[in-house]
Amino acid sequence: MNICFIGGGNMAKALISGMIKRGYSPSKMRVVEIEAERCAALHNEFAVRAMPDMKEAVAHCETVILAVKPQQIREVSLQLAPLLSGHLIISIAAGIRTQDMARWLGTQNIVRCMPNTPALIRSGITALYAMPAVKPEQCHRAESILAAVGTTLWIEDESMLDAVTAISGSGPAYVFYFIEAIQQAAYELGLDEAQARQMVLDTFIGACKLAESSTEDIATLRARVTSKNGTTEYALRSMESNRVKQDIVDAIHAAAKRSKEMGDELGKDA
Repeated sequence: MNICFIGGGNMAKALISGMIKRGYSPSKMRVVEIEAERCAALHNEFAVRAMPDMKEAVAHCETVILAVKPQQIREVSLQLAPLLSGHLIISIAAGIRTQDMARWLGTQNIVRCMPNTPALIRSGITALYAMPAVKPEQCHRAESILAAVGTTLWIEDESMLDAVTAISGSGPAYVFYFIEAIQQAAYELGLDEAQARQMVLDTFIGACKLAESSTEDIATLRARVTSKNGTTEYALRSMESNRVKQDIVDAIHAAAKRSKEMGDELGKDA
């Protein structure tokens, strides 16, 4: 299959890099990018054809990946619509619903995806939703592309993508925020910057690997670290009294609510 990326930003680059590492030929990929310098950089780094001409790029492809900012999707879709003829459209733009894209594009061959930033190092997770018109072969095609940057899962109800956005899409920022907090405590307790960074990152990585390899639930793993009347219990007791867990839950609900609002706002016709 030949693929056309509309937009050559970080997520497009991650997908291109991941697919090439899995054996996909750069000669089968084209990138539409209006900045000449970025076109040159994409060609030099990946040996793909990058060009400002959308018509030329789309004419040679069966799959089009919308990799532009959500605020640009409507304008890009209206430009793209006259060029489509049975193409599979894959959108990685947060918040833009398939029914709105279908209206602008004039097609329902759309798969909407929500990747996250660890895709940049091929450790992401992507949720996918396909409109009913998308054929099984096209679903497989979309999944194979997104699997190049991490794990994938399908959802049947598009509205659940608001929850996905709040959890895995925004999730890396929550993790970084928590890391920042623990690093700050490490500095205040006397560790230097290098020591704090290594200790905190290795603790997060190790804990995640332990959770991934265990068949036990997370609460059980937490309890095993928490000796009665020990240091961990005192720390967790402080967090509970300050509603840290509930504040995190509330924050994720706020993110999901904002995702729905963005879909309402960005889905409007001008």
